[in-house]
Amino acid sequence: MEKIIAENRGTIVDVRTYGEFSGGNVAGSINIPLNEIPARIEELKAMKSPLVLCCASGMRSGQAQSFLSQNNIECHNGGSWLDVNYYKSKNN
Repeated sequence: MEKIIAENRGTIVDVRTYGEFSGGNVAGSINIPLNEIPARIEELKAMKSPLVLCCASGMRSGQAQSFLSQNNIECHNGGSWLDVNYYKSKNN
């Protein structure tokens, strides 16, 4: 997954709330709060895959990953957005 992030091969989706996201996020990431994931499934299917999901700790992104995987969307739980941000910045 670190390689996917470093090589910009997918889309980073942050599932935190809008308020959390506006307080800091991974450059180029897309904010879709966890509670909006089911309603925005078609939008998620259209994104460049694989999706790398992140949140504050990895709990919400894990829930999103489980749901999206059941809907045949290639995705990975990136855990904390800070970790994803680290992998991204390390290689840019």
